[in-house]
Amino acid sequence: MSTLIKRYFFFILGLIINSFGVAFITKSALGTSQISSIPYVLSLKFTNLSFGQTTFLFNMLFIIIQILILKKDFRPIQFLQVFANILFSFFIDVSMTLLSGLNPQTIPLRTLSLLVGCAILAVGISVEVAPDVIKVPGEGIVHAMAKVSDMEFGKVKIRFDVTLIIIATILSFLFFHRLNGIGLGTIISAVLIGPMISFVNRYLPGIGKIRALGEKTTR
Repeated sequence: MSTLIKRYFFFILGLIINSFGVAFITKSALGTSQISSIPYVLSLKFTNLSFGQTTFLFNMLFIIIQILILKKDFRPIQFLQVFANILFSFFIDVSMTLLSGLNPQTIPLRTLSLLVGCAILAVGISVEVAPDVIKVPGEGIVHAMAKVSDMEFGKVKIRFDVTLIIIATILSFLFFHRLNGIGLGTIISAVLIGPMISFVNRYLPGIGKIRALGEKTTR
């Protein structure tokens, strides 16, 4: 039980770190991460909803789609994705508030904010995934699609991310007649975060210890 509590602690810690990573990327004003692109564009259009609230609604859609396509194969433990969604969405708003004073104006400073955000997000994802408890909605829907289509997770993930970016771009032009909330930073983060995660998993000693908690529980 103690080990399980530690695993969920690190999972939640990873979610909180992720929220700050997304906030740093978003504050770069070069575009947000691909998974947050649609919620961010929606939050810019529907200003009565915060970025965190649109993220919550969008991720709930991901959970519903998982249930519809997996049916009986949707494991009851994965309903905890709703709890994870609440936490992540809440901390996105907290992060955006805490970073409200961060408004880089020059391209070098915006790029720095983007890179810092990508690095933070890579650490957060590594910490979140290492304890091997539940999936976050954005990961869960890709796993579900990969399962029903009998395709490799990586291939589905690439197509899924590209689809999100395309939809966010269409919405941006539909709402604002220009790119707004999505940009070069979205593409850069999509390219950089994967290699950064691999780097963190390889060289950050604590990740191996967190992963060992999951292995210990499953023995």
